[in-house]
Amino acid sequence: MGDKGFQHWYDTFRCSNNHCQFPARMDTDHSIRVNAVLWWSATNESANPMPQVKPVEDLRESISRHIRYTLARDERHLQASDLVKPVSLAIRDRLIDKMMETEERYERSDAKRLCYLSMEFLMGRSLGDNLANLRLYDECRLVLADMGIKLDDVLEHEPDAGLGNGGLGRLAACFLESLATLAMPGFGYGIDYEYGLFKQEISNGYQREKPDRWKALGTPFHIERPHESCLIPLYGRVEDISDEEGNTRHLWVDWKLVIGVPHDMPIAGYGGHTVNFLRLFSARASQDFDIEIFNRGDYIRAVEQKIGSENISRVLYPSDSVMSGRELRLIQEYFLVACSLQDIVRRYRLHHSDFDQFPSKVAVQMNDTHPSLAVPELMRILVDDHGVEWKKAWDITRQTFGYTNHTLLPEALEKWPVGLMQHVLPRHMQIINRINFEFLRMLSQDYVANDDQIRRMSVIEEGYEKQVRMAQLAIIGSHAVNGVSELHTELLKNSLVPDFAQLWPERFSNKTNGVAPRRWLLKANPALSNLLTRTLGDGWIMNLDHLKQLECYANDREFQLEFLSIKQRNKQKLTEVIQATTGVMVDSTSMFDVQIKRIHEYKRQLLNVMRIIHDYLRIVEDGEDLPVARTCVFAGKAAPGYWAAKQIIKLINNVAQVINNDPRVRDRIKIAFVPDYRVSLAEVIIPAADLSEQISTAGMEASGTGNMKLAMNGALTIGTLDGANVEILEEVGAENIYTFGHTPAQVQEMQREQSYRARDLYNNDLRLRRLMDALGSNMFCAEEHGLFRWIFDSILDQGDRYFHLADMTSYLEAGTKAEQDFLHTPEWARKAILNTARVGKFSSDRTIREYARDIWHIERTAG
Repeated sequence: MGDKGFQHWYDTFRCSNNHCQFPARMDTDHSIRVNAVLWWSATNESANPMPQVKPVEDLRESISRHIRYTLARDERHLQASDLVKPVSLAIRDRLIDKMMETEERYERSDAKRLCYLSMEFLMGRSLGDNLANLRLYDECRLVLADMGIKLDDVLEHEPDAGLGNGGLGRLAACFLESLATLAMPGFGYGIDYEYGLFKQEISNGYQREKPDRWKALGTPFHIERPHESCLIPLYGRVEDISDEEGNTRHLWVDWKLVIGVPHDMPIAGYGGHTVNFLRLFSARASQDFDIEIFNRGDYIRAVEQKIGSENISRVLYPSDSVMSGRELRLIQEYFLVACSLQDIVRRYRLHHSDFDQFPSKVAVQMNDTHPSLAVPELMRILVDDHGVEWKKAWDITRQTFGYTNHTLLPEALEKWPVGLMQHVLPRHMQIINRINFEFLRMLSQDYVANDDQIRRMSVIEEGYEKQVRMAQLAIIGSHAVNGVSELHTELLKNSLVPDFAQLWPERFSNKTNGVAPRRWLLKANPALSNLLTRTLGDGWIMNLDHLKQLECYANDREFQLEFLSIKQRNKQKLTEVIQATTGVMVDSTSMFDVQIKRIHEYKRQLLNVMRIIHDYLRIVEDGEDLPVARTCVFAGKAAPGYWAAKQIIKLINNVAQVINNDPRVRDRIKIAFVPDYRVSLAEVIIPAADLSEQISTAGMEASGTGNMKLAMNGALTIGTLDGANVEILEEVGAENIYTFGHTPAQVQEMQREQSYRARDLYNNDLRLRRLMDALGSNMFCAEEHGLFRWIFDSILDQGDRYFHLADMTSYLEAGTKAEQDFLHTPEWARKAILNTARVGKFSSDRTIREYARDIWHIERTAG
């Protein structure tokens, strides 16, 4: 290793953890190396041992080879951005070796496999995650330092994979990582979107959507598998014919074919012993052009048909505000399940001549209702393609599938017009109708359901335009249905689908969500991870329950100071990101009050803004001096067609513009809306948070996972008794969380009795009246008069559906208690440490073990 490279590496580590006893410059190669070894010895409490020479040399050779033979470049002239591809390919080489070893292990044992179907996999950046899980971080840092490049600079140039949007997709990503870490045969199936949801920009306070060209620089971790492509039929019609035995068969004919080309993304478990994969399908036209159209001279139409086919995997969640968008979205969902099941059946048939063992060798989990078409698709494959008798096929199908529900909002449960389903998937509409006919006959004969129950439980919703209810289809076609928090599961059984829970109580269970501690603590917060490992050992990385041992350090003054010092460094890093992306300068010693999630009315970013306005009025109208300076950090995207959510983003930015520039505030309140929320941005915000805003209307959030990540990193939660907040309360203790607001039962009662009157609160509470009058005025829209009047009207005159005013007073009181604790530094530190110590339950490893034991019946398959 040359002098320049080693000096760069030495500089990087010399001042780490405040070990600055070594000189800034060594005169000789030898002295640098000696002192580097001394440094590593002095800091042997670090999570990682000093890199060994052989792995470093091997990695150096591999990266150099890809620079020369893949990029065809001279490494002396490369920048950090140029190295993303060769470094990723060098790591991919190692992943492929482990992935093939893993597959051989599974095949030898004929292990049962879990196939996780999801429209979203929010993977974030892959390079850093793979370096962490293969434990090659320090080796790679050394190699790049020898080239005069910082590893962190290379990592910053990798784009986030645009394969998901919110918590649904990030949960799926955490699950895949835990499956590999636990050495379980679990694989993801999704769509290889060319464009992500969108790249969010803020212009004059408004969200602007730009194409997310996340693949522009290539996807080095994708492995194309064209030899395993799938032929997917669409449209056409069904012909009924009689076979030689006089039985009626249904032939799907005159369809249009689309090709699904698989690409595998390796998923490394911690330590690299097991590497599974996420299989993503991209759509291609069945041939370059339709030759018949081309021969008629209509070249343009031939090209348009090819482009139309490939639009299927073009973008995540096309707009469904017009029929063409709805049709494309339905086709996307079918494309996902058809490609996935063809691949699953093909792999199964390599070792089995019939389908008798299919449910004992394959488990398929549907992540929300998007993959519900998998139920009729597997029936079609079994009955039409393989001649399995209907009843046997139905038993196989039901034993194979599990369904995870992720929403309690009835309007969010997917439905498709029968006419559209008939047009796009005529054979599937036939199968759905028969499934429903058999189910309703069972209800009438065996269960003796009444007409209202039959109407509620039917897959087909009657009305002016008949609809296919995808949640009912998923429940009927699965042997297991689960919620994602204890509260959510109870509401699922008692409020959302109580008829099904009464019919099949044994099918319903709870599987509280979890997050991957390797991504959200080990990688996202390396300084805290090192402190935990020096204090407890590294067992917590594989078993988060080990963090419980931190409890005895919660009152240790020295440990508190180091814990808070790490938090402060993380806050300083976020301060720099905020200034770079928004231009807002914030005080890193202020309380960092964070709300980062998809923008939706039920998540109540509006409630947070209302609290900020209340505090602002205390300063400018009442002359109060707020006891704690707060930096209020928002981040999240609104769906392009969701007008109210986009208006809330505009409100946040307008309020920020007024308050941030008002000299009377004296920086006691600063507001920053950080644009383009994504996994890599979350990895910067979460370790820096002091206060975690989890303030959804009680009974409307299924679980949440941001609440878990923030608590894991030592943020205190202010939240309603909603979703997994309830379980966080139970784990960390009531004294270490700030809860407020009405309970789900109280909210349901107010909805049922229609007893809530927001205007009564407005009339009787001067604080609320002043707050609402400010919102209804032009205080925050001087250039666009009346812009936010709709908020005033919707809360006071249109029912306040999300109970903002009902919870406001309690919310203010909880916030005051948090400020009082924040002023008492030792007490705040104790609470923060106990939050980190008591989050063991919220590891996705625990969640996966429960799924594996209760639903999938898969086992650890170690070598």
